[in-house]
Amino acid sequence: MKAIVSVIGKDKKGIIAGVSGLLSDMDVNIEDISQTILQDYFTMIMAVELKESKLSFTQISDKLSELGTKIGVEIKMQSQQIFDAMHKIAMVGNN
Repeated sequence: MKAIVSVIGKDKKGIIAGVSGLLSDMDVNIEDISQTILQDYFTMIMAVELKESKLSFTQISDKLSELGTKIGVEIKMQSQQIFDAMHKIAMVGNN
């Protein structure tokens, strides 16, 4: 299963290391990543693959959320299927 992880918060050292380290510990592979700093705010979006993880989608999402609270950022994970479905709806709406 593929998912999209978003991270947003005040920029500080260690955000990328913390998030990527936790994902690695849970056997979640980062397939693509984009990050930037908008003024003082850090933003990162990752496409991840969950198939190697022994944890459920909910368990992974909860652990990411806990990390976000600990390091002072908001971390959300959504199924890639949601994004694919939204894209299909948008394409139908434009026709």
